[in-house]
Formats: sequence, C-alpha cells, structure tokens
Amino acid sequence: MQVILGAGGVIGNELAVVLPAYADEIRLVSRTPTKVIESNETFAADLVDSGQMHAAVEGAEVAYLVAGLPYRTSEWQAKWPVIMQNAIEACKAHGTKLVFFDNIYMYDCDRLDGMDEMTPIRPTSRKGEVRANIAQMLMDAVQSGDVQGLIARSADFYGPGRQQNSVIGVSVFERLAAGKAAQWLMSLEHKHSFTYTPDAAVGTALLGNTADAYGGVWHLPTAADPPTGQEWIDRIAAELGVTSKAQVAGSAIMTIMGLFNEPLRELKEMAYQYDRDYVFSSDKFNARFDFKPTSYADGIKAIAEADYR
Repeated sequence: MQVILGAGGVIGNELAVVLPAYADEIRLVSRTPTKVIESNETFAADLVDSGQMHAAVEGAEVAYLVAGLPYRTSEWQAKWPVIMQNAIEACKAHGTKLVFFDNIYMYDCDRLDGMDEMTPIRPTSRKGEVRANIAQMLMDAVQSGDVQGLIARSADFYGPGRQQNSVIGVSVFERLAAGKAAQWLMSLEHKHSFTYTPDAAVGTALLGNTADAYGGVWHLPTAADPPTGQEWIDRIAAELGVTSKAQVAGSAIMTIMGLFNEPLRELKEMAYQYDRDYVFSSDKFNARFDFKPTSYADGIKAIAEADYR
C-alpha cells in the first residue's frame, strides 16, 4: 500500500491516478478525503494530530506528503513543522518511506536563473524560511537513519483541471478566456518556468518507487527554455483564440491592493520571483529516467482543450 498525505489538492489528485501502477492499494488521507478513481481508499485524518498521522501511515510502504496549507504565513509557521515532524515520526515507527513534494521558496533569490539541486539555500521570505526548515528536518532524519526519504521539488505549476492554486491558471488562462486582461506580477520581460502537473505526478511516483532515488533532492521534470511573462500570455491567448491583453502589478500596486486583499498581501513577499529570470532545471531527473518533459506548447494546448473548449 502507498499513502497520499494531504490528498485532494492538484498533485494529490494526479498521484491518485498514477500510483495504482505501482501498488494495489492507494490510501488518500485528508480531513475530508474523496476518491479520485474507484480503487482509491479514503482515510479521514488531520495531519497536525500525531495519533491520526500514525494511523494514516500504518501499513504503507511509501507515504507522499503533498499537503497544501492556506497561503498564510502564520499558518505555515504554526503547522508545517508539526506536520513534518508527525510524518517523520509516523514513517519511522512503521518503516515507511517518505516522499516530500516541495517548492523552491528556500532558494537563494540571486540564483533563480538556472536552479538545480545544488542551488544554495538562502530564503529571503518568511514562507521560504518555513520551507527551508521543514526540508532540513527531513534531510536530518534521513542522514541520521531514522527514515528513508527524499524531496521532490517543483517549480510553480500549471496543468488541466481549472487549478485554483495555480497562479497562471487563475490569472492568465481564466481571465483571458473570460475576455479580460491577463494579470502578471512585477515584469513581463523575464523568463518563468512552470512544471506541468501531470509530469510532476509521474515524476513523484517514479521517485517514490525507485530505491536508489532516496536520500536526496530531485527536481521534477520541467520543460527547458521557459517563455517570458509576455510570451506566456501571447501563447495562451493564441491557443484560446482571444486577444492578448495584460495588466502588470508592480510592488507599489501590490502594497496598496494588499491592504484590502489578504491573498495579494501574502503573495507580495514572493514577488521577487517575477522581477528576474526564474529558470528551473530538471536535467538530473531527465537523465536518470530518460524522461522528456511536456513542452510548453503542448501543455498550453492540453489545458485549453481540457478546460476551455
């Protein structure tokens, strides 16, 4: 059996579809879990509760921690360390391997152009500090021999299914499809990588079921040579058959609007990811698994066909 901790989000739902290729039983764990495919098992648990985490993990060979918390710094600071510690302790107790689906918030903000698994850890945001802390918790447990674990890291992501926590999905695809101007942060001139969510799920499952992948960090498969913000908007508009229009929210606008909009206020500290090139490399993964990530052209086309036609 393999278990998805924090099921119900975009990556959890994609994993629920691909993991049956590796295990007969797939258990989906969240406070209110719902089957994605008929063969899934559901298990209600709050990952902040140690006892419920232990019960959720019991009997599993591999656990995938893909939980998403509300985009609020105070909640991340209060809950993420608890969730990670509970997952480590539960996996140690049950002999379960732990795969952590992570982002790149902890990376040095001056080294985003060509990020790979060796990019220095130097968070410059409060959310980045949380992510650096919990990633180190897992790596410390791995190095001490308490658990077998790995980190599967993704860039910002995009994919089919009207993904409400995908910035480009909400701010570009949905707005253009509705005849509105796309919205982008800081500057349209810089390159920005996005990981295609079906690729991310396939990659995470591959890593979780590859014995020699454990013990370190992997970047999930992501197409090379990403478009600039303007190119993203132009290509999406062309695929949707609409006029390309864009609005840019700079730092000053984000500050003012953040007074009345909590999500935007919480996003402001991450805006630096859009004022420079953000290029994510998955060369290590691609070479190890002979994997070709979905191209940006194919990803955009698939989303347009799945969600807007």
